Amino acid sequence: MTSPPRNVGPNSMAGGFLIAAGAILGAGVGVFVQQPTAGLLIGAATGAGMAIAIWLIDRRR
Repeated sequence: MTSPPRNVGPNSMAGGFLIAAGAILGAGVGVFVQQPTAGLLIGAATGAGMAIAIWLIDRRR
């Protein structure tokens, strides 16, 4: 019987939700202003930027 793997360091934070939420919300706003593709891309880029910021902050811990 094997033991479960141990976490070596503190738990890392995930930013994938921000990318998905940004894309979905951006597409929703884009539909409202009749530009769904632009909204999707802007929302995904904003979410990716926030995910990168979380990753950079998490690296410093």
